[in-house]
Amino acid sequence: MPHIDILPDWENLVKKQLKTEDIYAILKKENLEGITVKPFYSSVQKPLVNLPKVEENTHLVASYHESLEEDVFAFLLNENVEGLEEKAVFINNRELAEHISPEDLDQYFSLIDVFDEKEGVINEQLAKELLAKDFKRNIAVDISLHQNAGAAIYQQLGTALAKTKELAEVFGAEIFNKLIFRIAVGGNYFFEMAKIRAFKLVFNQLSKEYGLDDIPYIFAETSLRNKAVTDSENNLIRSTLELASAMIGGADAVFSTNYAVEKNTENSEEISFKQQIVLAYESIINVFEDASNGSYYIEDITQQIADKSWAFFIEIEDAGGYLTLLKQGIIQKKIYDHAVEEQQWVEEGKIKLIGVNLYPKLEVKKSIQDLYTEKDIKPVRWAEMFE
Repeated sequence: MPHIDILPDWENLVKKQLKTEDIYAILKKENLEGITVKPFYSSVQKPLVNLPKVEENTHLVASYHESLEEDVFAFLLNENVEGLEEKAVFINNRELAEHISPEDLDQYFSLIDVFDEKEGVINEQLAKELLAKDFKRNIAVDISLHQNAGAAIYQQLGTALAKTKELAEVFGAEIFNKLIFRIAVGGNYFFEMAKIRAFKLVFNQLSKEYGLDDIPYIFAETSLRNKAVTDSENNLIRSTLELASAMIGGADAVFSTNYAVEKNTENSEEISFKQQIVLAYESIINVFEDASNGSYYIEDITQQIADKSWAFFIEIEDAGGYLTLLKQGIIQKKIYDHAVEEQQWVEEGKIKLIGVNLYPKLEVKKSIQDLYTEKDIKPVRWAEMFE
């Protein structure tokens, strides 16, 4: 069938309804990421190839509980548990990692970050200990901290690249396929899909600088940034959408942080995990390699995020590298500036949180200065301003 261009008809209809010739000025939606979003897409300038993931099926990861042993195939552990030979195990504790010596097993993944963000150094002894283990993935590059601290998407991904380069400078290019990237997924549904896809592009680009052609192992967890103590039900909805973004974007493993902020119970932990079960078994979105490929909108913002992330990475490298800028307080200041602007949008209602600044609208109890500091990269929830 011949291609029929519906764009002029669409534009004319919208012009008539909005009573203006300049519809794009009205329909333009502002965002803090500096990403250009069109109100309508009929093509994409640079179509992307299918972006693969490491795991064939996305691991659905649960906090360990003995009642889940028969039904769950991937656990996050903070203490040693025996008899999990057929499970994927994500280790979240240094002491635990020291006592695990698997032989001929590739079930173990380390979620332990070897960067000391406060001191601006790599814990090389810890890294060597982890690399000596026969784990499937040995070293975690954690940028969930940065997302929860208020970093922009391009700052998160640029930071991940810069941390990867610091590790490669110390341990060589062979470190690339030993890394697992811990990423927090926020509430901007399509942007977060594009974030995961964009990271695959820029990580592959960095690997090629070292003569490789690698893709990243991505462990995605739900964000704390947009969750509220007073509104657990809406937290549950938000985290469900975040998990969907992660699976559709092509994460290799997903984990739902407890939606009942500061009120964790065994029941809330079970419900948090079962969000993943519903998405996986009702929607079957955890088995697709690149489910959003071909969506003009997501393709376009994926490329924009990739370009901005790479530019931020180059900016860091040109200024001396991640650790140098961390010691100088420059990384912290860049994240702080974006986080404060984001918090201002929450305070002004530009970013809407139902049950916090909308339906009902709570009173502001803490100032931005009370919540944020230029010196530290620390998690801050938007709703803390109202709690």
